[in-house]
Amino acid sequence: MSHTAELIAVGTELLLGNIANTDAQMISEGLSQLGINVYYHTVVGDNPQRVRQAVEIARQRADILITTGGLGPTCDDLTKVAIAQAFGKELVFHQESAQRIRDRFAAMGRPITENNYQQAMIPQGAVVLPNDWGTAPGVAFQAEGTHVILLPGPPRECEMMFRYRAVPYLKQLSDGVIVSRTVKTFGIGESAVEAQLRELMNALHNPTLAPYAKPTGTELRITAHAGTEEEALALIAPVEQQVKDRLGDKVIGVDVGSLEEVCLALLKEKRLTVGTAESCTGGLVAKLLTDLPGSSAVFQGGIVSYSNSVKAGALGVPYDLLDRYGAVSPQVAEAMALGAREALGCDIALSTTGVAGPDLDDRGNPVGLVYLGLAWAGGCHVATYQGGRVERERIRRQSAQTALDLLRRHLTGAPLL
Repeated sequence: MSHTAELIAVGTELLLGNIANTDAQMISEGLSQLGINVYYHTVVGDNPQRVRQAVEIARQRADILITTGGLGPTCDDLTKVAIAQAFGKELVFHQESAQRIRDRFAAMGRPITENNYQQAMIPQGAVVLPNDWGTAPGVAFQAEGTHVILLPGPPRECEMMFRYRAVPYLKQLSDGVIVSRTVKTFGIGESAVEAQLRELMNALHNPTLAPYAKPTGTELRITAHAGTEEEALALIAPVEQQVKDRLGDKVIGVDVGSLEEVCLALLKEKRLTVGTAESCTGGLVAKLLTDLPGSSAVFQGGIVSYSNSVKAGALGVPYDLLDRYGAVSPQVAEAMALGAREALGCDIALSTTGVAGPDLDDRGNPVGLVYLGLAWAGGCHVATYQGGRVERERIRRQSAQTALDLLRRHLTGAPLL
């Protein structure tokens, strides 16, 4: 059976824009992985009448209702009261939750105030979802054909409670298992992916195929519902293969992490080292790699050669090359990569040189033009990235990612850019 969920975030601070509703993003992503549809998000202030109204509307169009916020000890934490009234349930005192609250305050060395016991009031007959990350327990119950889950609002608590309390509860609602596989791509936008896969997506029912645009590339989630995990994976396999066949070398992997994680794993597998020579990206490629644990096994070092004097002095780029072609040129990108390989003693070197903006460079090169060099024992290759006239940080970020994709392509034998 297919389920539909609606999210109701309770908190006047959300309406005022004081904080962002990151809980909804996190929960929606988690629900999509479970194959549960989300068609509406609602944000309502700390007003019991409006909360009840939001619940009445939501229960007409969803069979799973998840609320966030309003479970704390203060007078404006009214979610449980409003939900209990909406479903005709009494609130009863839950001794175990009260003891957990006492224990948590004792562990923090803080005196407990009487209003904290408000958090131990639970709708009669509900399942209590213990909160190991805060004081307010979560709640789950079924009433009048609707499954209701109440989660705390603080993002850290909400994420842990959703992952370790709500997800197991939701999985019990399905007769069988729901399994997802995510195909990650780079260098192709969501609209282009959809155009290539539209016919396939429209023809599928189980499994389903859905694209998601991410800052670093488009992801395609394949979700199957079956009696066992093995049966679900068997349904997913042919669709996964079709997606990979159609998107080709744009696919960086299935159920993998970031592009830098993919590159790190490939370098370790092949026992190769890498180094960087960066100009316009200012060390960002090196940062992305060294942010990862275990990167010291393959990353030799990086040189941020922002000025021509450093390009010449640290990397050995000839001054006549810089004078003739300018710092932003394929010739200099190549010389930087070759120089970095020699200076750093690495197997592979990446270089970046370009115009991050907001102004043209001294040679009139447009904002967003970046040359990416790749040098290895067998030769050198230079790719061109044109990011367009967008904000500086986006050009730098996308250039760094494109450099990593160039590395990935080299390591996997895919066509170079």
